[in-house]
Amino acid sequence: MTVAPESLHTLVERFDHEAFDLPGSRAVIRLAVVGDRAWDATITNGDIRLRRAEGADADALIEADAATWDSIATDVASGMEAFRRGRLRVRRNLHLGVGFLAATAAARGPGRLRFTRVATDAGSYSALEAGTGPPILMLHGLGGNKASFLPTVAALAPSFRAIAVDMLGFGDSDKPLGASYGPEYQARGVAKLLDALGLERAHVLGHSMGGRVALELGFREPTRTRGLVLMTPAMAWLSDRPWAPLLRLVRPELGLLQLAPRRVVEPFMKWALPGAGTSLGDSAIDEFVRVYTTARGRAALYAAARSVYLDEPHGDNGFWTRLQSLAPESLFIWGRNDRLVPLGFMTHVERALPAARHVELDCGHLPQFERPRETHAAIAKFLAAQ
Repeated sequence: MTVAPESLHTLVERFDHEAFDLPGSRAVIRLAVVGDRAWDATITNGDIRLRRAEGADADALIEADAATWDSIATDVASGMEAFRRGRLRVRRNLHLGVGFLAATAAARGPGRLRFTRVATDAGSYSALEAGTGPPILMLHGLGGNKASFLPTVAALAPSFRAIAVDMLGFGDSDKPLGASYGPEYQARGVAKLLDALGLERAHVLGHSMGGRVALELGFREPTRTRGLVLMTPAMAWLSDRPWAPLLRLVRPELGLLQLAPRRVVEPFMKWALPGAGTSLGDSAIDEFVRVYTTARGRAALYAAARSVYLDEPHGDNGFWTRLQSLAPESLFIWGRNDRLVPLGFMTHVERALPAARHVELDCGHLPQFERPRETHAAIAKFLAAQ
């Protein structure tokens, strides 16, 4: 086949630049037909062109069989649905690949899935959003990005304006050098983000490190937050922290000098991340590797991890002291098999914050992937009552 399939032409023809965030001036997305050939969609500001694939310099790869491409083009099924079901693979750059699927979807209107870039006084944020209801802002975990909320955005968009962002230092958002990337820093940035989005108040959902940032926002800006959903949230350690004195002396900017070749990082992530070998799991690994193998991405990751470890538990300004005064209504979601944030933390939260609600699930640290139906049902029920 020397001419691109009609399905690919259809997708390119309905490409909507307003729903696509182009980080630079040009991106090449390779559209491959399993068992056949591939074509490159070259995107520039205001233009997209389809040509036979040449070379290996594509920024993102989207691969599906001919029947799936036909189904997406005729709107029998969306590209995102095919991706979630594993019938379509996105590799190399999830931001560009999933952004292409969003920008070529047949559905139009204000509630469609779209990728955006939001300029704030704190820096530029990369975001994806869908839906038109009450706003809910989603903050990812350490080493993650906005794509970790793709299942959650899909589940909540029918009732909410679901907005998932890359926090500063992660994904495709700005990565200022020398920033602490701790909860206070991120919470100040999120408040600026709410300003830029024109949101006086919003529900806030935080996963892992994002949960700690959401709590910090609740401490500092209680009038800006409606309901808080804390999904396996990072919290100040209650046990001894033997490495704390050393970490206070070590600067995370050393990550700028560290060598982190892909051939070393990728095998480790395949071993460490649940879901490796699945379409979404492999895409998540690609995203981590893509950012971690950049100097600024490593420095931000180390700074954020350092802040989590050094989070003071006690004292007048300690985490557990401040938790007692949290004003917004809150829901905590715990995984019974979570090794990073053990279920035992729930007892301490109940003692510090008796009014909080809790849900226990038979999962690990990623409820939105491991138990999506129960997780999203609990979130929707909680938010509907706010």
